[in-house]
Amino acid sequence: MTELNNISDQEMIQKEFEALLEDYKQSPHRQKIGIITSAFEFANQAHQGIRRRSGEPYIMHPLAVARIVVKEIGLGSTSICAALLHDVVEDTDYTVEDIESRFGPKIASIVDGLTKISGGVFGQQASLQAENFRKLLLTMSEDVRVVLIKIADRLHNMRTLQAQPLEKQYKIAGETQYIYAPLAHRLGLFPIKSELENLSFKYEHPDTYAELEKKLEKVKGAQMEMFEQFAQPIRNKLTMMGYDFELHGRIKSIYSIWKKMTAKQVPFEEVYDLLAVRIIFTPKLDMSEKDQCWMIYSALTEMYKPHPERIRDWISTPKANGYEALHVTVMGPEGLWIEVQIRTRRMHEIAEKGLAAHWKYKTGFNEEETELDKWIRTIREMLQNPSPNAVDFMDTFKLNLFAEEVFVFTPKGDIRTLPQGATVIDFAYLLHSELGDHCIGAKVNHKLQPLSYQLRGGDQVEILTSHTSHPAMQWLDWTETARAKERIKKYLRKQGVLSEQALQASEQVMDEQAEEKTKKIKSVVLTDDNINVLYKLEPCCHPIPGDEVLGYRDLKGQIQIHRVECPIAARHKSQHGKNLLSATWDITGANTYKQTIRIEGIDKVGLLIQVLYTISENYHVNMTDMQFSAKDGVVTGTITLNVHSLAEVNKIFRGLYNIKEIKALTRV
Repeated sequence: MTELNNISDQEMIQKEFEALLEDYKQSPHRQKIGIITSAFEFANQAHQGIRRRSGEPYIMHPLAVARIVVKEIGLGSTSICAALLHDVVEDTDYTVEDIESRFGPKIASIVDGLTKISGGVFGQQASLQAENFRKLLLTMSEDVRVVLIKIADRLHNMRTLQAQPLEKQYKIAGETQYIYAPLAHRLGLFPIKSELENLSFKYEHPDTYAELEKKLEKVKGAQMEMFEQFAQPIRNKLTMMGYDFELHGRIKSIYSIWKKMTAKQVPFEEVYDLLAVRIIFTPKLDMSEKDQCWMIYSALTEMYKPHPERIRDWISTPKANGYEALHVTVMGPEGLWIEVQIRTRRMHEIAEKGLAAHWKYKTGFNEEETELDKWIRTIREMLQNPSPNAVDFMDTFKLNLFAEEVFVFTPKGDIRTLPQGATVIDFAYLLHSELGDHCIGAKVNHKLQPLSYQLRGGDQVEILTSHTSHPAMQWLDWTETARAKERIKKYLRKQGVLSEQALQASEQVMDEQAEEKTKKIKSVVLTDDNINVLYKLEPCCHPIPGDEVLGYRDLKGQIQIHRVECPIAARHKSQHGKNLLSATWDITGANTYKQTIRIEGIDKVGLLIQVLYTISENYHVNMTDMQFSAKDGVVTGTITLNVHSLAEVNKIFRGLYNIKEIKALTRV
């Protein structure tokens, strides 16, 4: 049987390697089959006899990562070899020197970088490994291929996460959502970013994911029919204009649909813009790409009415990660809004392959520094004075992984890019460190504004300074960018105001004590008797029976229970993954739990009485507090209930939605 398995394994491994070579041959890179074959044979021999938790030979993982590197990120032979070898030094007796002697210094350097960061912020001791996290950023600023391969490694781990135990799934999904997805977005890897978010959501909210997946499957056919109806006039017009083009329709991801449902507090049935359309064309040589995108926009809006507030021009001012496109939302068939993205083939490749394609199209001759180049430079500057506390440093770094930007102008009209929520202080430090250190306020659009003023797109900002002004602790609350926070902390540490070494040391001791105190515990079962005795239901998210929950062992060894989607839990998942526990409910329904619901609706005489009657008489639920207000015909309010479970809350919601004036119900 073992011999048969070995034969089957060898066939599977060889088939996957041949698929990798086929992917590579389809790429535009100079073909270096020999060195890739050597790297594969070396890694295959090094991992001989080792299996993954799923049961397959370990070499299948490096092969899968290498395929992602070439096919989905667009890197070449050096990165493919490094991907094949990325676990050899960490998991076998071979050294970086062995890699260098066989494959040269560049491949060895990338493998070394991947090995160094494997135990850092992305390993088991994230909260204790400040130096390893610093190594990650240092390596990224020197050769970003290290991080691109690390993202490919994480993507494959997420694709095979079902083989891991539940608490490990929470940890890996949590840090993926917290660091990897934003990092992929920042590097322009949009398809990978989207898949990482979707997979994280799938493992954090399996029941909700399955429910939405089922609902989406039912409407996909109708959505694609609508796409064909919408697309045909566009095809005819672009053909008449003489363009070589592609027209694609895609359904939004389950995660993005859930985000919209959550943000707007609407059910799936009321998410109307499920469909997005993409126009990808080859530009003509006698006109600029920008002009041709606007010509296609003009042709499109002659056929379909545009939404005046949903036009996004990422061509005149590309996103900080290099993304370029023209977005417009138009009224399609059946009165539904459809977002259309207009891109040239060059723009599309940058949008799909991110950094690799971005650099491919740079000419190198007197070319202006892009926002992506500036970001990599900012990372280098951050490394000069990193915070000794790894968790704090990781939070600071994450601030630079912003998804949305605002564009503001200097007094001379130069454009600067900042994250949404950035303030006058952030802008001052962006221009110059000394300017930030002595900032006292700003003239924004010729009006005096304080340091805490949040900048809006299109603002023109003139920084005001005084030599007597210096950073204060409160400034940290008024800043959004990593650059500003690190500079302020540097000044405060120098003045003796901020000392983090002691905090880090005490946290490490307490963390170790907590782990020792409750380390046979891997999962908890919540019962009527142990809730809020052994296990505390946290007030940040108010979990109730029926919620998807997890346990977190805090620094005192006590076990907190959070809802899976709780923002506090997200931080725990990403930074203290070893302290996570799986948690399930086993309750009789004898106890009640406080749950506050928010109600929004159209005001009318007797509405409140109707609401109270529905809750108390129809569902026999006790109410302990309520607050309501009405303005301009709209009523909003909250009611705190004593409920037995999530199922009971859902029943109450269904009953209240039968009151036609009730428009939105949410748990607080």
